[in-house]
Amino acid sequence: MNLRCLLVDDEHFALSLLEKFIADTPGLEVVAACKSPIRAVEILQSEPIDLLFLDIQMPILSGTNLLRTISRKPVTIFTTAYPQHAVEAFDLDAVDYLLKPFSFDRFTQAVEKACALLRQQNSALPGKPEGYLSVKADRKWVKIAIADIRYIEGWKEYVTIFTDHEKVVTLESLNNLENTLPATHFLRVHKSFIVAKDRVQKMDGEVLVLAENTRIPVARARKREVLSTLF
Repeated sequence: MNLRCLLVDDEHFALSLLEKFIADTPGLEVVAACKSPIRAVEILQSEPIDLLFLDIQMPILSGTNLLRTISRKPVTIFTTAYPQHAVEAFDLDAVDYLLKPFSFDRFTQAVEKACALLRQQNSALPGKPEGYLSVKADRKWVKIAIADIRYIEGWKEYVTIFTDHEKVVTLESLNNLENTLPATHFLRVHKSFIVAKDRVQKMDGEVLVLAENTRIPVARARKREVLSTLF
């Protein structure tokens, strides 16, 4: 999966150079390139971003202050012509600090640091859940391995549990299942849907995309929580 990148710089040339470097680097994709830091904040609050390339000295809102305003911080590489901000940048947990003009080799070095940090963060995620969920389906009790559950859809008093091997329809409350399943691995994203966190591949607008292109709607009221939890 490509890393989703947001580029923020008030100089057109700087944005164009970053876009060229990213186009020449496998595994990266540009979600947006912004001259306005205010627009960048809007994107960061509404879109999953893996890697942020951020200038420091910009009108209205500096790059460092921008990073302070957002609660869900992506891995960040600062790009600036001013070396005096380096200490402040690293205090904000920036993964690297690129001084303009920087070469493609130096850019690649920074991206490799970012990828290493993202791999470390992903490896710290919880493993597969253990145990079984017991439900009554078609007048029989059925044991479902929790690790096999992909998502659950509710419809009135019934729910359908979609697993890697089958789908099970049961007379059950989605609220009860939400309270029963481990919150470390499952998330309620809509009044009618619970998803397994590790099955989510990306977010497209207000839709989560799972394996095999299964698309799950996200309630507008839950979108910020879903973004901060999953991305």
